[in-house]
Amino acid sequence: MTITAAADGSALGNPGPAGWAWYIDETQWRAGGWPRATNNQGELMAVIDLLHATADQADTPLVILCDSQYVINSVTQWMPGWKRRGWRKADGKPVLNRELLESLDEAISGRDVRFEWVKGHAGHPLNEAADERARAAATAYQRGTTPPAGPGLLGGSGHTPAVELPTSEAAPPTLF
Repeated sequence: MTITAAADGSALGNPGPAGWAWYIDETQWRAGGWPRATNNQGELMAVIDLLHATADQADTPLVILCDSQYVINSVTQWMPGWKRRGWRKADGKPVLNRELLESLDEAISGRDVRFEWVKGHAGHPLNEAADERARAAATAYQRGTTPPAGPGLLGGSGHTPAVELPTSEAAPPTLF
């Protein structure tokens, strides 16, 4: 058996009110967000939360459908070099979203996880469902209401990862 889920992030403004979500089916999904974050932060958090939600089933292969090349490349290409260089990019500048990336690195360690890129906003049912929920969370933060959190994973622990975003009032720098 393999678990297949879509993970997505959304930011209304970048940075701005932001949401994240993962989606397996109507009975298994979760969403959250922040009053101010970036789309990349939402994309990363969706994957982190999915990994934590499925941690009780760590022996089951996990396929993550993701429309974020940033997330996929971070995990599959860039992270080993960043870690070797003390979380610095090839140009010597600090890696952005380090706290989230370190949490992702820890959560994925030892897991059988495969990422598949899907084109965003192109009608992929799981990706569209995750996008809709991430956008709903971002919209809730924009309106000052509580975002819909979802039911989580059936039989899962419901564990929420302890990942905090930097509290700087300044806009986060861009990736490059």
